[in-house]
Amino acid sequence: MQSTTFGQLPAVTIAAPDGAQATIALYGAHLVSWQTPDKRERLFMSDASPRDGSAAIRGGVPVIFPQFSTRGTGQRHGVARLSHWRLGDHGNDATTAWAEFLLTHEDVPAELAQGWPHAFSLALRFTLKPDALEMRYHVRNTDTEPFDFACALHTYFQVEEFTRTVLAGLPDGSPLHFGPPLDNIYPAPAELALHPGSGALRLQQEGFTEFVVWNPGAEAAAKLTDLRDDEWQRFVCIEPARVDKQPLAAGAAWTGVHTITVQP
Repeated sequence: MQSTTFGQLPAVTIAAPDGAQATIALYGAHLVSWQTPDKRERLFMSDASPRDGSAAIRGGVPVIFPQFSTRGTGQRHGVARLSHWRLGDHGNDATTAWAEFLLTHEDVPAELAQGWPHAFSLALRFTLKPDALEMRYHVRNTDTEPFDFACALHTYFQVEEFTRTVLAGLPDGSPLHFGPPLDNIYPAPAELALHPGSGALRLQQEGFTEFVVWNPGAEAAAKLTDLRDDEWQRFVCIEPARVDKQPLAAGAAWTGVHTITVQP
């Protein structure tokens, strides 16, 4: 593991024996880069995104908790992506490398915590495996009362051309050929296949209830200050999620896993 920076933000880079690398900013425990052993970047990052902690990062894998979008009365997409996490366990062995990041309610800025005053702890572990990346997302209710929460790993996949990208494995059985703008929610199958232009990525999930598929299209992209007008053509968001808040008892925990595997 190596300490580094992402813009003005502290970050760490982990490297696997096969040459794969991942860089995570402590701001938001935000995965900002994943390069496979062929040195190919698999995640999209907007050139216009803030990199100083003044706003959420556009691209990579934003961490959503405890609210999805505006489905609640609190901070849009929650507080996790706007808080500074702490580095926990990290290491490597003959085939893998990993780093885990930790956040509790005590780490959340006071101005964000006002809308959701519950005690919690989060752990997010990134593991580089041969031809794969695993993200293990753990939520624990450390409060004395139950609370409801939503969450997601809002993954921006880099694609060669949005309109030539295909997603297979959705519940209706028909491949989704991207073209118009979309913001769709699907019941989460155990596995999807993304064809980003060359090769394929297998997307597997455990514990989540939906997959959200999103791209703003040209018109909406032009209105986003942290996305350049033409960048919508270079990504699609496919995120494992619990879109609607679900209860978690006091002392109880929930774990979701998202694994992305490079296919020939």
